[in-house]
Amino acid sequence: MREPPPVTSAFVTFDAQDSGCLSYGVEAEGRRLFVKKATTPAARVSLVRAAQLHAAVKHPAIVRPERVLSGPDGLTLVYPWRYGRVLNQATVDGTDRTALAKFQRLAIPDVEAALEAILDAHRTVAAAGFVAVDLYDGCFLYDFSARQMQLIDLDEYRPGPFILDADRLPGSRRYMAPEEFVRGAVIDQRTTVYALGRTLHHLLDSPTGWRGTAAQRAVADRATRASAADRYSHVAALARAWHLAATA
Repeated sequence: MREPPPVTSAFVTFDAQDSGCLSYGVEAEGRRLFVKKATTPAARVSLVRAAQLHAAVKHPAIVRPERVLSGPDGLTLVYPWRYGRVLNQATVDGTDRTALAKFQRLAIPDVEAALEAILDAHRTVAAAGFVAVDLYDGCFLYDFSARQMQLIDLDEYRPGPFILDADRLPGSRRYMAPEEFVRGAVIDQRTTVYALGRTLHHLLDSPTGWRGTAAQRAVADRATRASAADRYSHVAALARAWHLAATA
């Protein structure tokens, strides 16, 4: 494949995203594919970051592009089509968290398996020298039939640690660490730990309250402390503590 399939051949189009990207699903070469291209300068930078991440990181829970195509308008990423529902469908018109509400009603073992997949994927991300940026429930694609969690749209992940040279990083405030709003702050694995801690909080929570154990809540609480020095120092330590709490 030298050229991306045209959007006119799409069976579904996602053109109301706030990311500055145009994404669509097509059938080509006898398969379904997901095509993602930038429509703004900022989105072109994001897709370059995405290509760099996927070149360095391979994990079964992370959906990676099969092709990275260059063109006059920047990169186009072509992914295999994956079935499931995004837990937070965010668009310029608002958010739809009906899939998150459904996820929060799953049996606890299914939720724990999904969280283990997210943590293990980020252990691989951290080992490759990247930190999570703009991780939130819009990155979680869950197949309710197969009971499988997959990670998508990791376009802002960056090599780290790095110094924040802007007033804030992109992302959802519900998942972002305090240092992500401070120009000159160090962004490192402890920042990723915070986002993962918020993930644990959100996905094991429900309208009726916390569904996990006290030990699991303690791990999530430590991961999301305001001071980075008071959190787990790296992703592997968080994943290890969570596994111990989940199996206690």
